[in-house]
Amino acid sequence: MGIDLGREAAPDATTLLKFRRVLQERHLTEAIFATINAHLAAKGLMLRQGTVVDATLIAAPSSTKNRTRSRDPEMHQTRKGNQWYFGMKAHIGVDADSGLVHTVVGTAANVSDVTQASQLLHGEERDVFADAGYQGVDKRKEVQGKDVKWHVAMRPGKRRALDTKSPMGAVLAELERIKASIRAKAEHPFHIVKNLFGYRKTRYRGLAKNTAQLMTLFALANVWLARKWMLNNDTRSASAA
Repeated sequence: MGIDLGREAAPDATTLLKFRRVLQERHLTEAIFATINAHLAAKGLMLRQGTVVDATLIAAPSSTKNRTRSRDPEMHQTRKGNQWYFGMKAHIGVDADSGLVHTVVGTAANVSDVTQASQLLHGEERDVFADAGYQGVDKRKEVQGKDVKWHVAMRPGKRRALDTKSPMGAVLAELERIKASIRAKAEHPFHIVKNLFGYRKTRYRGLAKNTAQLMTLFALANVWLARKWMLNNDTRSASAA
């Protein structure tokens, strides 16, 4: 950005606000996300043959103590288990091999995961892995014609009912275990964004602003996930020179 914090003061809040608006209005966070991913792909870190789709809830302030005395109208509430949540969802498509995020979609919290599945594909994958919340995705109109094989987890009740002492039950249980190990790749970016970066609650009003920030956060999460490879690669390059 051309700012030397050793010689000049940090920009004030108004300057930062204007800069953030420029990023959002010109879709520059999407460009940052795409540029970082293109660099990582060029280095061979995204194999693109498999995708894991998943979503996580991000809370939004439910307080009405503001100028309009209302909650964010673009956020909604949803129930997960026996608990209600108010906010948005971050839907991601993750490279099944590297665990890097290649697609990000932001919606209100009440939007079903399965409705966003087709938007999380880049079009070059052959296999897609998803949890039980995506049951029936292969029958949806928007995914018809896509040449991919869906590997969706069994519903928990059905999996618990498997007779693992029988040959067929044992095979199905092992298959579910393997699918779960692949789906776990999608949990790593969520962990980085929520726990390492501390992004557990939306900071702005409106889906567009918060989705723009998610683009930046997941781009940085990809850099974090690839950091060891990049450091080792730089070390090898320096040694060769």
